[in-house]
Amino acid sequence: MSRMPASLRTVYIAEMAAARHTDDDAGRWHHLERAHILSQPYPWPHTRNHLAMLGLALRQRDRREALGQMVRIIVTAPGFALGRYPTGTPDGLQLG
Repeated sequence: MSRMPASLRTVYIAEMAAARHTDDDAGRWHHLERAHILSQPYPWPHTRNHLAMLGLALRQRDRREALGQMVRIIVTAPGFALGRYPTGTPDGLQLG
C-alpha cells in the first residue's frame, strides 16, 4: 500500500477542512464524499473519512447512515489487508 501523493493529500485535506467549515449538512456531505473518493486507496485517510461521516450521521441522528458507517469502519482494515476495497465514484458525483 502506497502513501497518498502530496498533491492528492493537499486536495483531500482541503475537502475535509471544507466539510468541517461548511454551514449546511448537504455541503458537508458533498465535501466528505469528494474526500472519500480521493482516499479510497489509502487506509488511514479512508478510515478518517468514514469516521467524519459517522460523526456527521450521529450529529444528524441518522441511524441508518451511522450504522452503515460503523460497518464500513469495521471492514476497512481487513479489506485493505486483503487488497479489497471499492474504487470509483458514487453515481453522479463529479470531481471536476
